[in-house]
Amino acid sequence: MTIRPLIAAALAAGLFIPLATLAAPEVGKPAPDFKAMAADGTTVELSALRGKTVVLEWTNHDCPFVMKHYRTGNMQATQAKAAEQGALWFQVISSEPGSQGHVSGERAQALNAERDVTAVTNTLIDEDGKVGRAYGAQVTPHMYVIDAEGVLQYMGGIDSIATARDADIEKATNYVVEALDAVKAGEPAPNPVTRAYGCTVKYAS
Repeated sequence: MTIRPLIAAALAAGLFIPLATLAAPEVGKPAPDFKAMAADGTTVELSALRGKTVVLEWTNHDCPFVMKHYRTGNMQATQAKAAEQGALWFQVISSEPGSQGHVSGERAQALNAERDVTAVTNTLIDEDGKVGRAYGAQVTPHMYVIDAEGVLQYMGGIDSIATARDADIEKATNYVVEALDAVKAGEPAPNPVTRAYGCTVKYAS
C-alpha cells in the first residue's frame, strides 16, 4: 500500500499519527493556566495546584491506542507511579458532545471504575476544547508533565513504540515515567518532547 491510501485509511478509521508535535506550549516555560469543570462537578484551576507535579492525559475511551494502555494496565501503573511520587493526575476529555470519546462526568467516573483506575485525581470535561487547544493536544493519549513550579517539563507520547499492539508495551520506553523520575530528581527530562501517537482529538469545530 502506498503512503496516500495508508493515510486515507487511517483518517477513515479515526486514527492519526502526527509527524511532529505542535510547537506550543514549550517545555521549560510556564504551562498554560486553565480552569475547567471536573467529572465530580468541581472546578480545577492549574495555578491553584502549585507545589504539586501535575500530569495531564488526553483521553478517549473508544480510541484503540487508549484501550491498549488501559486494557494492559500500563496506564493505571503509570498513574500509580505518579501518585507514589505525590503527583496529581488529570485525564482530559476534549471530545465535543456527540463525538467519539465524549462522555458525561458521571460516565467518566464509571469508566474509571470499570478499568480499575484508582490513582487519577480527577477527569476534566473540556467540551469546548479550550484546554486541549491551549496545550496543542492532538491525539489520545497525549501526555504532559508539569513540575511543582508550574513549568512544563514533558509533552508527547506515553511511550516510544507507536502501535496499538499490547506486546509492544514491555519493549517501549515509558516517557511519562522517565519524566516523572527526572522531575523528582530535579533534572531535565531525558526526552522532553516526543512524538505523540493515537486517535485525533475530536474537537468542536
